[in-house]
Amino acid sequence: MNTNPLGRTGLSVSALSLGGAQFGQQYGPVSVAQAASVVHAAIDAGVNLIDTSAFYGRGTSETILGEVLSGGWRDKVAICTKAGRLDRDVFDFTPAGMRACFEQSLKRLRTDHVEILLAHDIEYADDFERVFTDTADVLHQLKKEGKARFVGMSCYPLGLLRRAIERCNLDVVISYCHFNLQDQTLLTELLPTAETHGVGVLNASPLGMGLLTNQGPQPWHPGGADIKAACGFAAELCRTRGADISFLGMQFCLGEPRIPSTITGAATMDELNTNLRAVTTPIDPLLLADVQAVLASVRNRTWPSGKWTG
Repeated sequence: MNTNPLGRTGLSVSALSLGGAQFGQQYGPVSVAQAASVVHAAIDAGVNLIDTSAFYGRGTSETILGEVLSGGWRDKVAICTKAGRLDRDVFDFTPAGMRACFEQSLKRLRTDHVEILLAHDIEYADDFERVFTDTADVLHQLKKEGKARFVGMSCYPLGLLRRAIERCNLDVVISYCHFNLQDQTLLTELLPTAETHGVGVLNASPLGMGLLTNQGPQPWHPGGADIKAACGFAAELCRTRGADISFLGMQFCLGEPRIPSTITGAATMDELNTNLRAVTTPIDPLLLADVQAVLASVRNRTWPSGKWTG
């Protein structure tokens, strides 16, 4: 699998990274044995970055990964984890809260360090100035202590992520739902700032949190009804052509050379193998053009998230 430089970190990351939300039982039960099969096969196929969080299953994802990466597998992969978000509506970005959360993550992951540590979903903070100062300071302190090689932040609003890059001397950021078939604003509203500051950008939620799937999004999805309807029409178009919009969506994201790595989950070997095929299978340009035409009315449309209004 191709690897790409991640900003100024010196890390070379696989084009496809493995997301750990499903190991937190976010979308149904996943056994340790099942997770081990997927993780080990992904690493054998060249995936060298796994993304997880203390939030995923309240630590369950990290616990499972700690177990399945034992026996020498940990040395073959970079781990990115995230702190500060503890539950659906529970956040603590204070220095003490971040440190306590991360120390528990290290125990669950059975490691003394991670390659990347991020403050998770900072748009839900009560005081953004403190995120830019106190939260950033504790991240850099943990980096100095050798517990995280590189540090950064994640969130949905691109304006907030740009501000964090400009203010916080970050190494890495994760942006989600902003580079996919429906929304490509990551390329124009975030990437130039990240490149200016030497910050590596990881792309997450390449299927728009379920928008770009045959099943469609969950009822809680924050996107507008017009976005959901257009994505549903695009999925139907793919079906009439004997294609799957999810596969097309993965091909689209993995084919963008300006993005070092796209993070997506896989709970089964079938899901993993589909994602791996998307890395190497040439995209159908006619199908892509037709899908993009269907989505033109909602292209780059976003939705509110968190407390950021800048």
